[in-house]
Parts: sequence; structure tokens; C-alpha cells
Amino acid sequence: MTHAADLPDWAALLVALLLVVGAGLGLIGSLGLLRLRSFYDRMHAPTLGTTLGIGSILIGSMLFHTVLQSRLVIHELLITVFMVVTTPVTLTLLARAALYRDRREGVEGVPPPPPPPAPVEKTENPLPDVKYPDSPR
Repeated sequence: MTHAADLPDWAALLVALLLVVGAGLGLIGSLGLLRLRSFYDRMHAPTLGTTLGIGSILIGSMLFHTVLQSRLVIHELLITVFMVVTTPVTLTLLARAALYRDRREGVEGVPPPPPPPAPVEKTENPLPDVKYPDSPR
């Protein structure tokens, strides 16, 4: 069905290693999600597990299909790009939403919001208008 038996031993070993590493990182991220206490601690473990774990699995998949088809197969790069771009953005949005919520509810231990920027004083233009003799105006 999948022609996996046609895969050379060196490639099969490398693909298996990458899959085990990816699955292990995913498991560690999941355990971190369960084990860590606060939301802010729990955010990091699944994010890193997802990014690195999925990356290892996708590299293994690319190697598997490249060796079997005797040509470079890079379809998984699109999945990798989406994962690498969307995971940190999602993490940032979740962290900001939780921080906003915790500040509104007055949760203890949450850092206060940064002070607003100092107002900029309006001054006259420090550079005088320079008139050049050769200019058309």
C-alpha cells in the first residue's frame, strides 16, 4: 500500500528517529500543559512542543517521500511555514488577552500596564526654510 518496505534502511532509521523525536516533543508539550500551574506558564510548553514536534515530523515526512519518489518533495514546507507563522502569533494574542483580563479583574501578581508615553512638546521647526538661488521658486 505505502511502499514503506522499499525504503532503504538508513532512511527508514532516520525517518523513525525524526517521528519519535517529534512525538516525544508533542508529548512533553502536552504534559507541560497539564503539569504547569498558571496560564502564563502553560502557554509555553505546548507552543514549543507544537512547533518543534511538528517540525520534526514534517522533516521525517519530507525525507520519506523524497527517498521513495527519488525526487525532492517539499509539500510539507507549506505546512511548516503556516505552523511557524501562526503559532507565535496565536501565543501572543492569547497572552495579551489573558493579561488584559487579569489586569481588569485585579489579579494579584500581574504586572501593571506600562505608563503612557510622555507628550511631545510642539516646537517651532528647528530647521529654517532654506532658499536656494537656483531653485525655480
